[in-house]
Amino acid sequence: MPSRPFPRAITLLVGLSLALPASGQWIEPGWEGSADLPSLSAPDHRAASSEEYRLGRAWLRQFRARVPEWQDPIAQGYVEALLARLASHGGIGTNELIVTLVDSHRLNAFAVPGGVVGVNAGLFAFAEQEAELVSVLAHELGHLAQRHFARGQARAEQTQVPAMAAMLAGMLIAAAGGGSAGIGVAMGSQAAFIQDQLTYSRRYEQEADRLGLQIMTEAGYDPESMVSMFRAMQQLASLQGGTPPEFLLTHPLTESRISDTASRAAKLSVQGQRDGLQYHLVRARALLAIHQGDPGRAQTRLSQDGAPRLAERYLAALISAEHGDTDEALRQLDALAREQPDLTLIPATAAETAFAAGRTDDAIERSRRLLRLVPGHVPTSLTLAEAQLQRDPEAAWRLLRDLAERRPEDHRVFALLAEAAGRSGREALGHLARAEYQQLTGRITDAIRQLGVARRVAEREGNMTAAARIEQRYEAFLGYRETLEKFQ
Repeated sequence: MPSRPFPRAITLLVGLSLALPASGQWIEPGWEGSADLPSLSAPDHRAASSEEYRLGRAWLRQFRARVPEWQDPIAQGYVEALLARLASHGGIGTNELIVTLVDSHRLNAFAVPGGVVGVNAGLFAFAEQEAELVSVLAHELGHLAQRHFARGQARAEQTQVPAMAAMLAGMLIAAAGGGSAGIGVAMGSQAAFIQDQLTYSRRYEQEADRLGLQIMTEAGYDPESMVSMFRAMQQLASLQGGTPPEFLLTHPLTESRISDTASRAAKLSVQGQRDGLQYHLVRARALLAIHQGDPGRAQTRLSQDGAPRLAERYLAALISAEHGDTDEALRQLDALAREQPDLTLIPATAAETAFAAGRTDDAIERSRRLLRLVPGHVPTSLTLAEAQLQRDPEAAWRLLRDLAERRPEDHRVFALLAEAAGRSGREALGHLARAEYQQLTGRITDAIRQLGVARRVAEREGNMTAAARIEQRYEAFLGYRETLEKFQ
């Protein structure tokens, strides 16, 4: 394997979880449905999985408030599609998963209760092949499929919620840069509980490795890539002075674990391996995000790692766009699209590039053309919606309203929806969409205040249907606040 010049700490902060499917819709008056997030304020004591779901979704909101996101809808769409493909082989419903991308150069991936799967840009930089990235994601899905967090918590019936909240709060602080402070919170009063779980976490790691191997093999990826990924991580840890403390990592990487994985991978075979070409394009985007101030380093890294020539040309087009040479960028992207007509990512990038350069009409035309071929493509739908905000706010509203129905946990959609509502004369609903955006990004106090504004506007307009909807969300938000307070 080529060397990996990536001298950063391995921080695979992984919470193990069972995810419950999100349900409901975001509606305007006359629609039916809801986008309610379950609340811990309810007096019942249902299955531990319900508590996991509530805490995990609350954790995600706080995570968004504290940790910089990698704002890249194209990379987001790629990871979501990849996880959906893998999940189909792991017995996990795709509507149970939420992807969050982190703007960090560090090698990191995690899963927490509620089906939240996080991926750092740095993981793309470290994994030179798609199968290596898949090995990490498949391992995470193994934890989810095996309900490891719920199974571990079941051994401490009297401390299920406090222990879970303490662990997640510690992960949140550490992920946000708190370092030892996060470790302290995670250990704290739950030290005995965590120590009791260590022997189980080792067994769970083995289970997740084995199921992960099965998932990736069935999905068409070489299981040996999990072994090579583990070896590369081990080498990096050695170069940096050893493996991080086991109480912080829920993925202790031991020689026996690697040997077990190697032994099992050798017994598996893959039929019709995937080529991973799209991965190299997303990896180019990740490298450029990491090396924003020096795009040449991204080019050098991609070239040294033996990436396909197509990926190097794609990166060159991205760099041309960043340098303001839009004509050259679009020329290169259009040429690549003709060569690879099945790669939706390329024309989606061209539409995004046109919009970023202020070529609104071109962006609209490119987006519409692509959506006729690939209806519902989320990155392109977002590009089209942003462009339509400048030309046809009513059309933008309709498009974003539909996206909000499909993606009730996507805060980016609600930010745009709030703007579209305001520009299309839906003032009360604009305030409601803004409130939804705020609660999805962990600013629950601001969100509740925003709902008050929305209610007053709806009453002033005489829109009682909207007022009733806002009142419903107000009650839900109060429950969200109680859950979010566990991470303050």
